[in-house]
Amino acid sequence: QYGVVLDAGPSRTVLFIYHWTTTKANKTGVITECSSCVVPGPGISSYSDSPQKVGKSLDTCLNWAQKTIPAEQHSQTPLYLGATTSTRQLNLSHPTFSDDLLAALTVALKSTPFDFQGAQILSSLNKEVFNWIAVNYVLENFFKYDWQGHLVPSGKGMAGVLSMGGTSTQLTSREEGNQAPKEGVRLQLYGRTHNVYIQHCPCHGTDQLRRRLLSMLIQ
Repeated sequence: QYGVVLDAGPSRTVLFIYHWTTTKANKTGVITECSSCVVPGPGISSYSDSPQKVGKSLDTCLNWAQKTIPAEQHSQTPLYLGATTSTRQLNLSHPTFSDDLLAALTVALKSTPFDFQGAQILSSLNKEVFNWIAVNYVLENFFKYDWQGHLVPSGKGMAGVLSMGGTSTQLTSREEGNQAPKEGVRLQLYGRTHNVYIQHCPCHGTDQLRRRLLSMLIQ
């Protein structure tokens, strides 16, 4: 089983192909990243004045994905697009533009042989939760393979994630306790419950740090 995810960030879009193995760890799927393709051109929010072109920009990577994934698997392969910061900001300032972009992307992705699951703007909360899951998955904090190749609990703690953007910084970490945190979510992954908390630090992004540095240099 394969899955295709389009990560539409501020400066570029990347298509990832994942593969689900037949093995599960405590009722949760185990995946591997097969490969990825960087979509030519800028991020999707740059097409706000010409949304009819945004679907065409994905052609190279979508065609590549169709060649990479076996044809008999196409109809069973979920396809999903998640847009992040710049599209979310566009939605706040010009919601009609972002709606037109998502509509054009939906038309383009529905025309593929894959099982289209949706194109949406990720909330800041979801984006940071996905980051936290991805980092701890790669670090094998959820589970690990023993010397025989069997899946076993890792026995390690969960890592926190400091995500620094242009205008703000987010700290995502696991909280102890049974109640879901106010600024976060409760997840059930690999046989364990995780209360994931997100702390937002507005005005502490790379843009502000750069301005402070320039101010110090000038002084």
